Amino acid sequence: MRRLAVFVCVLVSLATWPGAGLRAQNAPPAKPRVTRILFLLDASGSMLAPWEGRARMEVAKGLLARMVDSLNAYPNLELGLRAYGHLHDKSENNCEDSKLEVAFAPKNAAAIKAKLKTIEPRGNTPITFSLLQSAGDFPTDKTARNVLILITDGLESCKGDPCATSLALQRKRVFLKPFVIGIGAEREFGKQLECLGQYYNAADVKTFRTILNDVVAQTLAKTTVAVNLTDEAGRGVETNVNLTFLNNVTGLSEYNYVHYRDAKGQPDALDIDALQSYDLVINTVPPVRQENLQIRPGKANVLTYKTPQGTLWLQNPNVTPNPYGTVQTVIRQPGKDGTLLALPFGARQKLLAGTYDVELLTLPRQVRRISIRQGQETTVTYPAPGILNIVSDLKGYGSIYRLNDDETQTWLYNLPDGGSSKINVPMQPGAYRLIFRTKTATGSQFTDVRNFTIRSGQTSSVSIFGR
Repeated sequence: MRRLAVFVCVLVSLATWPGAGLRAQNAPPAKPRVTRILFLLDASGSMLAPWEGRARMEVAKGLLARMVDSLNAYPNLELGLRAYGHLHDKSENNCEDSKLEVAFAPKNAAAIKAKLKTIEPRGNTPITFSLLQSAGDFPTDKTARNVLILITDGLESCKGDPCATSLALQRKRVFLKPFVIGIGAEREFGKQLECLGQYYNAADVKTFRTILNDVVAQTLAKTTVAVNLTDEAGRGVETNVNLTFLNNVTGLSEYNYVHYRDAKGQPDALDIDALQSYDLVINTVPPVRQENLQIRPGKANVLTYKTPQGTLWLQNPNVTPNPYGTVQTVIRQPGKDGTLLALPFGARQKLLAGTYDVELLTLPRQVRRISIRQGQETTVTYPAPGILNIVSDLKGYGSIYRLNDDETQTWLYNLPDGGSSKINVPMQPGAYRLIFRTKTATGSQFTDVRNFTIRSGQTSSVSIFGR
């Protein structure tokens, strides 16, 4: 009893904690959030089996009665009791034998204890049906934390799929990841119940008592998480990065924060509901993702990740106005498919330290391999373009090629198909070739080939003659 009294004192000291389980908006509620715990009690015939000198049901009812009694004065807490397998004999094979015996209400320990005295094990084990029915037991309240604690000594006996049902109800946010306490259970039995939620194997009465206390403590204890973002040397210098905690059951974002450090350089502690399972996305470029966060309930957790960042500066050439207008770039990670991001010249962008390919959408396109280093700025620019001016106004077909150092040619640009050849095109300095045939020419042999050179800030004129 002394141990139980200490346990209750710890819970009461946490009674005013308002931050548990903040939703994606991160806005504190106008009033403290209500936590609702539904005890789902197996009262099937197998609970009559002896367990250290008493029936399993008697042990479960006794410990559950003591638990609800200890929680009766706890503020912002409501309890409910649903039982299954107690209304019909096993011979009836009733798979809808489940009932909410005590509805949610504050300070209702007396009602739950009185009802526990009347419940006697009789029938089947309709876990799936009971889970589905429990969805209607919780009041419609999007601000509440809904917790389900299943106490059972057997598996589903009605051909339902409790694992799929539990997952579906979690995705609908009916309740958080359930606790499942298997009493008098063998290890193989537990493996079949792990998929419902957080499974605990209470092989003996002492362990059952400890697990029940621990589960309730996890439900009510305050948990914080500080995310420490470091450079390669492990120094806590990175900050101002978006952090997203994703529910790895539903895939939805539970919390969105912008990382912060105080005047001493310490990351702040975030109130995180430890009853859910999370993936953390650190939204650097590229992002860093940690799956299945190991968060200890009731503790001040510190999670450390290396996220060294430098800055890429896309510097426009010193030419006004720029003949290109706005030049775009595409940034990729070497060896990886897909675009990391696209940016206009003039932009500055933080990137994780590493190597990147930066493609400049000039004419011709240019690809630069760059290195980003922690705390440093890497500048990328390009020569001021010149202008290609085709002075003829003949209609026809043609292309522009770049002349490479080895005298090979690389296609760059097609003239408007069948239209006028008269164009003004900004191009990067270099050697090029224009190949053109007029629309009225009577053979391929009348193709005109002209080499030309583009110089920064100058206009190069090329004439085309029809034949």
